[in-house]
Amino acid sequence: MAGTDAHESSAQPHRDPATVADVMQPPLTTVEQNDHVAAAAYLMKHAGATALVVLDGQETNRPVGLITEADIVHTVADGKDVNEVRIQDLMTTKPTVIKATTSISDAARTMMAGHFRHLPVVHDTRLIGIVDVRDICGALLDESPEG
Repeated sequence: MAGTDAHESSAQPHRDPATVADVMQPPLTTVEQNDHVAAAAYLMKHAGATALVVLDGQETNRPVGLITEADIVHTVADGKDVNEVRIQDLMTTKPTVIKATTSISDAARTMMAGHFRHLPVVHDTRLIGIVDVRDICGALLDESPEG
């Protein structure tokens, strides 16, 4: 019956894959690498974010790192003072970035391959947004055929 399945698949209307631009969130909240971890935690709480993009601080809007809730939790669990530790001491440096034109499925593959939950979105090298695993999963579920 494999022939029947193949025929059914080809009978479905072709849909262009959604791109990251369709689901990305603007980078409403960012931090600089010299900020304290406590500042990042505060900003995450008030922005409802699970990660913040770390910018270079030179007004180029270039992402140089990523700090996540998990980074902060590990810092606290290690007994470190979040008012003393700087973001640069625990951020992921040189984060993998994607373009807004990247397909949702390619973004999912990048996340799976790198074990990432967040990906900054850039145009050239300038930060224009961020996607997280929820954005990607939601888009993939919207694309899947109902039935």
